[in-house]
Amino acid sequence: MDKFKLKIVTPERVVLTDEVDQLSVSTTSGQITILPHHLPLISQLAPGEIIVKHQNKEVSLMAVFGGFIEVLPDEVIILADRAEYAADIDEQRAEEARQRAEAALKEEHVDSEQFAMLSATLEKELNRLRVARKYKQKGMHNLQ
Repeated sequence: MDKFKLKIVTPERVVLTDEVDQLSVSTTSGQITILPHHLPLISQLAPGEIIVKHQNKEVSLMAVFGGFIEVLPDEVIILADRAEYAADIDEQRAEEARQRAEAALKEEHVDSEQFAMLSATLEKELNRLRVARKYKQKGMHNLQ
């Protein structure tokens, strides 16, 4: 079966470099799935998930928080603002951060800048929780 190279990079590190069978990502236009020989594409990533199917039928699940994806004839490059494996997400810490952000948004004295920052934090933590819970439910692998 054909494969393609996948590289996921954040400002801090290279998260993954591997040959994979399939990739699904959240873009601002919706969820897309990439298979070998996909047409070239550049798109903006939306906060969501990255699902990577490896050659040994194992699946990796990651939370992603924006960035860009470039699909080339035999390679896919993801430049993510932040990406983390679902297994690495501390669910309790994410839940506590979500609760703090929600409580702060309810305060009367929140200016527009604070509101935007708190809304972004809330969205990020909700995404982290959703991906972490999906990981636990499906028993996906954490290949690194």
